[in-house]
Amino acid sequence: MVIEMILAAFLGCYVVSSLILFKFPMLLHKKKDVKFVCRHISHRGGAGENYENTISAFRHAVEVGTDMLELDCQLTLDGQVVVSHDSILDVRTESKGAISEYKYEELPLIREQVPIDFMPGTTFSGKSDDRRFPLLEETFQLFPNLPINIDIKTNNNELISKVSNLVKKYNREHITVWGNMKDEVTQKCYKEAGRLTTHQSQPCGQAETIKAQIYSKNFGEKWWYSVIAKMANALLIRRSLFEHLSKRGIQTYLWVMNSEEDFRSAFEAGATGVMTDYPTKLRAFLDSNPQYTQDHKLS
Repeated sequence: MVIEMILAAFLGCYVVSSLILFKFPMLLHKKKDVKFVCRHISHRGGAGENYENTISAFRHAVEVGTDMLELDCQLTLDGQVVVSHDSILDVRTESKGAISEYKYEELPLIREQVPIDFMPGTTFSGKSDDRRFPLLEETFQLFPNLPINIDIKTNNNELISKVSNLVKKYNREHITVWGNMKDEVTQKCYKEAGRLTTHQSQPCGQAETIKAQIYSKNFGEKWWYSVIAKMANALLIRRSLFEHLSKRGIQTYLWVMNSEEDFRSAFEAGATGVMTDYPTKLRAFLDSNPQYTQDHKLS
């Protein structure tokens, strides 16, 4: 009986203290320094409107008025940091093998028709002649003042080091976010350059931005996947959680969102911003809904 009372008291204290800390996070956490706030983020530059991760895609997103570009990085055989989501060439080019097996000058052009990952069964066929893989340095040179979210696609120490050096070379520490879905890679990024803002797909004490994936019905057709997806969204996409993170100076970006329904649900849930394959569509939505384009300051 005594043990049960002690356990009950302990559980009660735990619940009460958790609720207090959730409501008042600054009792334990120091608020992070927020350097910029982004509402409109272009996934791979806008994979649904241009060849993804190309300069033409980035230019278009900037013309539309994006607040941030999201891109991915790989390392070539000759040590060049190239912008590409896939580590192998088979998916988006006519060549075979890994990017790391080719020198930069040997990389082929992207196919004229490429699949859109987050819209299964959909392909993009553009009119642009820009189907080459750009260098990360080139992107920094062309968009010196624009925040960029870099996804380090492979667990490669040399890649992490070279990206960090490029960020420092172009004085972009205050407007560059980097990381990976895997915590191991993100921790390496943090240790490599602590001044850079790291992003994580799950809450973490060191993260200054959190990318949360919306589990779309498009990801699969099996009934059990739909159930798991709905449960994940119900647990993670909550206004109370986003408000808590906001008080700590942590921004939340939801990805990948490609419909007006998605956009609205994200902003209504309290997300700082959303990442989309369709920057023009998101811009039209924000222009038509000025309540979401007002200055968004973290509490």
